[in-house]
Amino acid sequence: MSFSGSVKEELLGHISKSRHCQLAELAAFLNFSGRVIHGKERDFLSFESENEELVRKYFTLAKKTYNIKTSISDVEEREITGNLFHEDLSVKNSYLQNACCKRAFIRGAFLTSGSMSDPEKAYHFEIVCNREDRAEQLRDIMNSFGMEAKIVSRKRSYVVYLKEGEQIVDILNIMEAPVALMNLENIRILKEMRNSVNRQVNCETANIHKTVSAAVKQIEDIEYLREKVGLEHLPLPLREMAYVRLEHPDAPLKELGTYLVPAVGKSGVNHRLRKLGIMAEDLRVSEK
Repeated sequence: MSFSGSVKEELLGHISKSRHCQLAELAAFLNFSGRVIHGKERDFLSFESENEELVRKYFTLAKKTYNIKTSISDVEEREITGNLFHEDLSVKNSYLQNACCKRAFIRGAFLTSGSMSDPEKAYHFEIVCNREDRAEQLRDIMNSFGMEAKIVSRKRSYVVYLKEGEQIVDILNIMEAPVALMNLENIRILKEMRNSVNRQVNCETANIHKTVSAAVKQIEDIEYLREKVGLEHLPLPLREMAYVRLEHPDAPLKELGTYLVPAVGKSGVNHRLRKLGIMAEDLRVSEK
C-alpha cells in the first residue's frame, strides 16, 4: 500500500465524538464528491467514490448525525442541505468556526480528493478542488493552523498543496493521523541522517582532494627548483622542508612538521612550502 493509502486507511477509521465535527467531515465529503439530484417528486443527495470504505464512512456519519436507520429520506436530505450548505453544496464558513470542526473538514477533504507523495522520494501533499472558491476556502482553513498552503491551477481543477516536510507532518497532526505522522517523522529522520552523512563524506572527500592537489603542486615546485638551481643552494630551513616533502609526499602539513629538527607547527610548514612555491613561480616567470 502507498503511503497516501495508509494515511487514508488510518483516517477512515477515525470517527469524531462530537456531532458538530461529524457534520463538518460529512460536509467535506459532500462538498468535494457530492451532488444534488433533482427528481420529479423528491431531491436526493448523491455521494460517489470508488473507495468502498469511504462510502461506508459517509453513511456512518450520515446515520450518526441524523439518526438514519436504513436510507436518507427526503426530509432528512433537505435538512442536511438547508443547514450546512448553499444550494451548490458549498460549505458555509459560519459552520467551520471551531478548530475541531476545521480539522474534521480538512480530513474529509483529503479522504475524498487528496493524495500524498511517497516521502522517501519527495514531500508533497495536495487536495484537488473543482472550483477556485472552494480551493480558496480550503486553503484559508488550512492556513488558520499556521500552514503555508498554496493554490495552483491544473487543467480544469484547482490544487491546494503543501511542499515542506515539516508542514506535512503538521497537517497529519491536524487531521489526527498519529500513526502516519510517526511513520513520516521516522522517514524524515533517516533521510536527514543520510543527507548529513553524505554531506560529511563529500566535505571530507573535497578536503582530501584539496590536500592531495596541494601536495602534488608542492612536489612539482620542489622538483623544478632541484632541476633548475639545485636544492643544496636553498636556505637551510627551505632545503630541509623540500627534502622532507619529497620523502613524505602523502603526509599532511601537521605530520610533516614532526619530521623537521626541531619540529615545526602546521603554520610554519605551510609558510616554508609557500616560499618554495613562490621561488619556483618566480623562476618560471623569469625563464619565460
